Amino acid sequence: MHTDRNALFEKLWQNYRDVTPSAVQIHRILGAEEGHAIINDHIALRTFNLAPVSLDALAAHFLALGYREGGEYHFKGKKLYARHYEHSDPEAPRVFISELLTEQCSPELQASVKKLVEGVTKEQVTADDFLYSGRHWDLDYDTYRKLLEESEYAAWLAAWGYRANHFTVSVNDLQSFHTVADVNQLLKDNGFSVNVSGGEVKGSPEDLLEQSSTMADRVPVKFSDREATIPSCFYEFALRYKKADGSLYNGFVAASADKIFESTHAGM
Repeated sequence: MHTDRNALFEKLWQNYRDVTPSAVQIHRILGAEEGHAIINDHIALRTFNLAPVSLDALAAHFLALGYREGGEYHFKGKKLYARHYEHSDPEAPRVFISELLTEQCSPELQASVKKLVEGVTKEQVTADDFLYSGRHWDLDYDTYRKLLEESEYAAWLAAWGYRANHFTVSVNDLQSFHTVADVNQLLKDNGFSVNVSGGEVKGSPEDLLEQSSTMADRVPVKFSDREATIPSCFYEFALRYKKADGSLYNGFVAASADKIFESTHAGM
């Protein structure tokens, strides 16, 4: 496992950027080329609730770097469970990890996912590069499509494996934009598609968190029997508000996150 937090996030970013060309463009239009720092609010990771790749196994990489467990979240409709992790260093990005509750899915999906995961070893999961190691299994296009019919989350994870599902711009730290709505308008003016599920801006000042996201880029993926263009990763934007004690809210809002998941949907 990594011993250097910055090195881990840099590797995650490089791996994410490789399949998310829009992220580089968005950095440019937000002023990164003029020297304006783009601060990462959080990343998100997806997994299955099966050994050896469970949420806890992924979280161990961050616990080893001084992270601690934050809130937990339930997404009954999508059959997901999630937790977020935070660090005492305010400059450390938050981490949001979710897992598919496979036992709540159809026998067919359970069989497919079990077959995918059975070749992954504990040694691979604890290796330095696991969180950005991609797919550890062969996957044919028909299996991907069948997973997609039941669970977009399962299909995405089967196709992409282990990598950051998204990075998140901290709107609080932008110099030229101060609201999520302003960022959304900039994105649309530059030809990007914004996730409209649940509204373009998800959450509210009362929730202490407002979020939005692009729709995932579509890039070619090699399956075992063909190549196909499918949704990859997306970019999120988060504006956090202060709690009554004056400190910034560190958690997430399940109702908003539920809609953010849909940024990788193929049909939107």
